[in-house]
Amino acid sequence: MLFTEDFLHYIWKFRLFERTDLQTTAGEAVEILATGTHNTDSGPDFGNARIKIGDTLWAGNVELHLSSSDWGKHNHSKDQAYYNVVLHVVYRDDEPVILADGRQMPTLELKDRIPDDLYNRYHNLVYGNQTVIPCEASIGKLDEFTLRTWFTRILIERLEKKSAAVITALGLNRGDWEETFYQFLAANFGFKTNAVPFELLAKSLPQNILAKHKNNTLQIEALIFGQAGFLNEDFTDEYPRKLKTEYEFLSRKFNLKPVDNHLWKFMRMRPLNFPTVRLAQFAALVVNSSHLFSKVLDIKDIKSLQKLFSDVKVNTYWDDHYQFDKPSKSASKNMGQSSADLLLLNTLALFLFSYGKHNQQQYYIDRSLKLLESLPGENNNIIADFDSLGVKANSAFESQALLELKNYYCNYKKCLQCSVGNKILKLA
Repeated sequence: MLFTEDFLHYIWKFRLFERTDLQTTAGEAVEILATGTHNTDSGPDFGNARIKIGDTLWAGNVELHLSSSDWGKHNHSKDQAYYNVVLHVVYRDDEPVILADGRQMPTLELKDRIPDDLYNRYHNLVYGNQTVIPCEASIGKLDEFTLRTWFTRILIERLEKKSAAVITALGLNRGDWEETFYQFLAANFGFKTNAVPFELLAKSLPQNILAKHKNNTLQIEALIFGQAGFLNEDFTDEYPRKLKTEYEFLSRKFNLKPVDNHLWKFMRMRPLNFPTVRLAQFAALVVNSSHLFSKVLDIKDIKSLQKLFSDVKVNTYWDDHYQFDKPSKSASKNMGQSSADLLLLNTLALFLFSYGKHNQQQYYIDRSLKLLESLPGENNNIIADFDSLGVKANSAFESQALLELKNYYCNYKKCLQCSVGNKILKLA
């Protein structure tokens, strides 16, 4: 048979082997009262097991190997962490394990006790020639309860991993949630292509500077475009000339150094996603929304949260421009609903979760999950692949879970740690 030690762990954990007339390799009867708690860190594989060997009931650890000789290869006899191992479970017993006191380690061999159908299902999952995910032939047939329960768990995993970056940034910002939210929101305004320069812009232009000019729209716009490095040229249009004049004064006043303009990317982008347009939208949001994170915490209605972003109106100069001094056909540059929903998904939902987790307030965690359930599912290649397999993402809650499933389970064939894989393996 071809499999990994993880498969042996799986078989032991769920007792998926033939259990009649169990004996050690020395011929002593074995009764498994508790397989123990699976340990994924260093040390024996299962702790707190209860095993009856002969007439003696043992409580301790269980170690698993593909071959009994692996005990010696891993130098377990010299490691005190393994002194309390009461049973050695192996696929193949190729040599006895003799302990320091001369006793033979009680060993249970499973070679002839693993059902062929279980092994075949495992082999097809992990070593098959699938093109999308290991369980592509079966996942669309699973019951809704199994999928929904697993989606909830891995979505929480995803949010917990992402919230770690939020908490790190919060520490760097001395516990200032508003500043941290502002920085993450800026990065997400750039989406993937211009996330880095947007983040650098926000870090170079703290909110306390913007707050001093909250009643002057032109100065807010000048600070944002100036710090982004877009006001270094000589302009023909009156609007950018005014911005440049304002920025020259404000940059001296606050000793500001702009972001390198060459970091911004325009190539292979739709004009509506040009960084100049995104910066205009960002400036409009800053003008209309002071203490934005506090508002996010207070607003409970999903539609009101959406309007907070989708109702933002950019400077009318951009009605017929995508870049400074380059007139274009008239088109609205206000933020569309799809862009607003992406910001709600990537920033607001994450911060509600992070805030609730950090402050141990389940209310905000629940609000985060409810927000994701209310937003439409994402549309990308991964989601399209799952859709072709019969698994549809009807909400951002489900699409985010599917992204986590694909990127952190399917891509690494971690089927034994996945509820979907477990369900498929256990099917008769």
